[in-house]
Amino acid sequence: MSLIEGLLQASSTVTLLGTVLFLLVFYLFFSGSSSEEQRKEPPGPRPLPLLGNMLQLDLKKPYCSLCELSKKYGSIFTVHFGPKKVVVLAGYKTVKQALVNQAEDFGDRDITPVFYEFSQGHGILFANGDSWKEMRRFALRNLRDFGMGKKRIEEKILEEIHYLIEVFENHKGKAFDTTQPLNYAVSNIISNIMYGSRFEYSDPKFKATVKRANDNLRICGS
Repeated sequence: MSLIEGLLQASSTVTLLGTVLFLLVFYLFFSGSSSEEQRKEPPGPRPLPLLGNMLQLDLKKPYCSLCELSKKYGSIFTVHFGPKKVVVLAGYKTVKQALVNQAEDFGDRDITPVFYEFSQGHGILFANGDSWKEMRRFALRNLRDFGMGKKRIEEKILEEIHYLIEVFENHKGKAFDTTQPLNYAVSNIISNIMYGSRFEYSDPKFKATVKRANDNLRICGS
């Protein structure tokens, strides 16, 4: 019995050492094969195999981690979200140069497989290239019919601003989080344009609808 136990223990040790050796060889091979590639890319923290730079990021607030990395690596740098390589643009000038001055080259957006299966690349949220341009023209044309860029939409915005100012005045100069009131104000402007009516900020159905919309946007952007 002791002989069998000894063989099993030795077998487990060999398996463990073999696994560690394989991972070490894999890491060295990965590092060596990607070093030439990395020289041509924007700088960034060295990724781990499979995990990438995930251990260096605060997954609850990744934008804070990316801001900190931009201080070290500059306004254009590379990070790895797991095995996925991402080039990050930080700062107004860099983003404007890419998305405005070179909009044709940087216009496409990455779509996660689950959303692609859902949309098949159609719709203004998930379209790219010529399809997106056509959808944008269609949206702008119809938004103008709703009053975008005209006097009547300005009146709706000014009306909502009065309600927003009331919320601010109720705090009597004390500091408070303006995120939610501003969110409700923008949502009410959209509602007023689309449906011709607005909601009270305290309306539970309105608050639930805005929360669902924000949750969906956060999921799509994560």
